[in-house]
Amino acid sequence: MQTAPASRLHRAVVPSGSGRGIVVQSADDPPTVLNLAPGDTATFGRGNRDAPVDLVLSDAAVSRLAGRITAVEDYWLISNLSLRSTYVIENPEGGGEFVKLAPRRLDMPVPFEFARIVVPSAERSAAFYVFAPQHLYADHQPQPDGSPDATRVAFPLDETAKYFKVLVALCEPRLREPSSPVIRTVPEILDRLGGAGLSRSAVNFHIDYLARTKLRVKAPAAEPPADHEPGKADWQRAALVSLALQFDLVREEHLALLPPR
Repeated sequence: MQTAPASRLHRAVVPSGSGRGIVVQSADDPPTVLNLAPGDTATFGRGNRDAPVDLVLSDAAVSRLAGRITAVEDYWLISNLSLRSTYVIENPEGGGEFVKLAPRRLDMPVPFEFARIVVPSAERSAAFYVFAPQHLYADHQPQPDGSPDATRVAFPLDETAKYFKVLVALCEPRLREPSSPVIRTVPEILDRLGGAGLSRSAVNFHIDYLARTKLRVKAPAAEPPADHEPGKADWQRAALVSLALQFDLVREEHLALLPPR
């Protein structure tokens, strides 16, 4: 099931005025674009003459009335009206972040500013996009505090350090394609960094340092004991990627730290 990459989408514009409301956009070329003000709804599905929908997903595996979207200020609600199919709402800009929408689940709030909704299909792609307004954030200025009980940084990463470049190279496949299952091996990381003054043992050391000290990932209970060669376990690299992307410790802009491809 293929859809246009997020980077090639026609970026829909959220309606002007109050800055609220959402835009629903199909993956067709040219796309169908629906502007929804707060309180407005749009239906999606295969549709037919007796049950028309606002956004048509022309695949035999899609219900005639598959779901409904409701705009609510700077977020939106989605309902799954299918009896059997689970839908997936992806955040294309979130390093693999997604939520599942169970059959018959009504009015689930979605916090993503930009989302791809994937409806299971048999032949044609049945995905579409939702653009919500930019979220509001508190205007907070950190106060310097040198006291012993000052708030600490949970994950103190130095973005100029070699270990951070190793982490970026490890996360790159997932950053470029959120659904990618690829977890790079140590030789692949070394090759992506073009050497960068690192040896295979140095990359292993940095991975182990990130796992034990910086991000403090924990081994699954069934893993071998810790006296095995550091940095070699698949779980360690996979856990680093998951944690780094989950908490936005590595983001798309950090790809500029890697050598050109």
